[in-house]
Amino acid sequence: MTLHLDAEELNTCVACGLCLPHCPTFRVTGEEALSPRGRIDAMRAVQLRGAPIDDDFVSFMSTCVQCRGCEPACPSGVPYGHLIEGTREHLADEHRITSRWQRMGLGALPHHRVLLAGSTALAAAQRVGLVPKRYGLGRLPLRRGPAVASTGTDAWLFTGCVMDAWLRETHRSTAAVLDALGVTYAVPGAGGGCCGALHAHAGLSDATAERALATMASMPGDAPIIVNSAGCGAALKDYGRLLGTDDARRFSGRVFDVNEWIADRLDELSEPQRRFGAVIVQDPCHLRHVQRAHLPVRTVVGWFADVVELDDDGLCCGAGGAYSALEPELAGQIRDRKMAAIDRAVEGSGATVVASANPGCSMHLQGMLGDRGITVRHPIDLLAEALR
Repeated sequence: MTLHLDAEELNTCVACGLCLPHCPTFRVTGEEALSPRGRIDAMRAVQLRGAPIDDDFVSFMSTCVQCRGCEPACPSGVPYGHLIEGTREHLADEHRITSRWQRMGLGALPHHRVLLAGSTALAAAQRVGLVPKRYGLGRLPLRRGPAVASTGTDAWLFTGCVMDAWLRETHRSTAAVLDALGVTYAVPGAGGGCCGALHAHAGLSDATAERALATMASMPGDAPIIVNSAGCGAALKDYGRLLGTDDARRFSGRVFDVNEWIADRLDELSEPQRRFGAVIVQDPCHLRHVQRAHLPVRTVVGWFADVVELDDDGLCCGAGGAYSALEPELAGQIRDRKMAAIDRAVEGSGATVVASANPGCSMHLQGMLGDRGITVRHPIDLLAEALR
């Protein structure tokens, strides 16, 4: 049996082990099989040595957070993200992962009205204690306020699915900052309600490609595409590789994380009306490890606050898209390590705000930090407030 992985990519790993300290599942379990090196060896065993795809193999692959923290640490440039996505694609095709209920949930994401209604129902269930606390989900909104409306054509403001359902306020903050810069923006047209990032994590390659094509069609032209969700931004920037077309590569070249885009334009803003003191920066994995665009966050936050760094070298928080719901025990252990790093930063700085540029990370952390009097907010929400 073959996993249909690229042999050159698979053989790039020299098993040096430098990835191990950067792998969240290895850090909390100490198991070689739950490390990038161990998982790649298991992939080789199946593809090159004819090993069976047994329950252990499925477990090794399904417990990967797909944070890709191993990639910047790898001296050989192993494209681990491509390998794990390809492996999960094969397992999904064989119905060894991604259950029917998960596929149904992912299928609802592009249907925005359905998503909003479902999110409201989940928020109501959360209020009456029907959502298990072990998932550590932050408080979902019962009311979202008005959606962002187009003002012009200077740029596209990608609103997405979960981001608009759970953190619409950040879209309004992004719009306010663009207004302050004198930049007009348009929201995506029909088909632009979901980028396919969660489908890619789940191994649903056909659905991912379908979402990519629809998202590209929803934002035509040459204007820059500004994204305030790190996971969505990483997915949009990967369309060129995913689809392999010139159109997709051009589209990906237009995509910017909102912090990345605004950091170069801070001198065009008026002076901040408020300073926040100390703010802890937590790097979402898909901003730091995939987009490599985490440094602009420090530029933006440093404009109105004192940046406080965590001492964990950007380790994953355990959110991982739907990972915290699918693997709550491991996700909780990984989050505990992140919480300890945040506690040390709070103790040393007195900060009460954590800045995080991804909805999954924000909700995953807020579920635990809220009881400690610490809030998790998007850097652009803080910037918009500083401007007000």
